[in-house]
Amino acid sequence: MRALLVLIALLPAQLAAETLVAARTIPARTILAVEDLEPGLKPVAGAVEDPADAIGMEARITIYKGFPIFAEKLAAPALVERNAKVILLYRTAGLSITAEGRALARAGAGEVIRVMNVASRTTVTGTVTADGTVIVAP
Repeated sequence: MRALLVLIALLPAQLAAETLVAARTIPARTILAVEDLEPGLKPVAGAVEDPADAIGMEARITIYKGFPIFAEKLAAPALVERNAKVILLYRTAGLSITAEGRALARAGAGEVIRVMNVASRTTVTGTVTADGTVIVAP
């Protein structure tokens, strides 16, 4: 019996970590806050354990009350909505061109998105920046 207690005490802390579960039903596209999370009763492989990893992230799908919160079901909050007007920026060797575009999908900072140039009706691909501008690479 004593050996079993020693073995349990030596187990890694990750085995005793609590999984975070939804405190309420969280609709898709909701930014998670502290009140949306609560500790689960048992650890679940692949689920978020640290609240800092979930707070401020956007739910990609609906997460039902009491279900574990998985990192792959969360994303950075979207800065650009589908059909929103965005600024396209093209830079190369001292040349900088800006144009107005229309986003063809939702995207957050750092994500690649397709955008239609309003003037030429050409579709280009670029990366969303923190201010919502889309940078088109040469």
